[in-house]
Amino acid sequence: MKREHVLSLLVLVVTLAVCALGIELFVRTFIDDGMHLDLEMWKYARDVKVISDDRLVGHAHRPNSQERLMGVDVKINSKGLRDREIPYERTGSTPRILMLGDSFTEGWGVPFEQTFSKRIERLYAARGTRAEVINTGVGNYNTIMEVQYFLNEGYKYKPDIVVLNFIPNDAEPVPPHAAPNVAMRNCHSCVFVIGRVDTLLRELSVRSDWETYYRNLYDNGRAKGWVDARTAIGKLTEYCKAHDIKLLVAHLPDLHGFEPYPLQTVVDLLHQTAKENAVDFVDLTPDFKGQDPAKLWVSPTDAHPNGLGNEIIANALFRKLETMK
Repeated sequence: MKREHVLSLLVLVVTLAVCALGIELFVRTFIDDGMHLDLEMWKYARDVKVISDDRLVGHAHRPNSQERLMGVDVKINSKGLRDREIPYERTGSTPRILMLGDSFTEGWGVPFEQTFSKRIERLYAARGTRAEVINTGVGNYNTIMEVQYFLNEGYKYKPDIVVLNFIPNDAEPVPPHAAPNVAMRNCHSCVFVIGRVDTLLRELSVRSDWETYYRNLYDNGRAKGWVDARTAIGKLTEYCKAHDIKLLVAHLPDLHGFEPYPLQTVVDLLHQTAKENAVDFVDLTPDFKGQDPAKLWVSPTDAHPNGLGNEIIANALFRKLETMK
């Protein structure tokens, strides 16, 4: 190779490296303000989660980890829960309710005391009842993963009631899980660029918008992810009935719009599944009607429920739980 070609190649490599470094510094300095959803979810996966030995669980919270995400402190206890330390052993006759769910249940973007699990504890206390509401939510879980977690670990708490909190993306298949490589553990700009490309493709209709994506997860009840989720609900039902545990299946709506709710098919399929298993069911969609969706979000680009959203969920679930005494 001629000397000038080598020099040209070297200049190109150095230029690309300088550009990449410049983009990385720009993202870290000006984009990463602690409220960017893609970056915060990446930090959550990198710093708070670990790969599970069980493929059907996929990942779990790292015990005793802590991180500040979406402007709030997230502290994980010794058993991998975003909750205070709660022993497996029961405390006298104190009622115990175990919440299964994903980032909605975990309380993404809201302080610990504003999560609907802790709000429900306070609602019981206001009625003169000390209750333990255990938050086992983990971001990016789906129904299969939640049920498997319960059968592996959650059952040890010996709850009186299990609440399976279901949101429309819970029919997603269990994704493959692998530890990130060195670049993806440290490259802020990689995460930012990938997120921006995904957004652009959705805006150009190259990829499905959120509503179409959710509908395709079900295919009118035929999609494999939904069929597997139904099977998991059946497994959870069998365990609960065999151990005299009450089970509540709760539909938590997507927070993009409620009137009319565009995913009523999901509600109907979930309700039918609860009927087939002869377990309690509640749809929280009516409790959100009349609300401005954007005022319920953690941020303008993050449609997880904020404090107000968690309050609505807590009140609705508490009313249903009161009927299950």
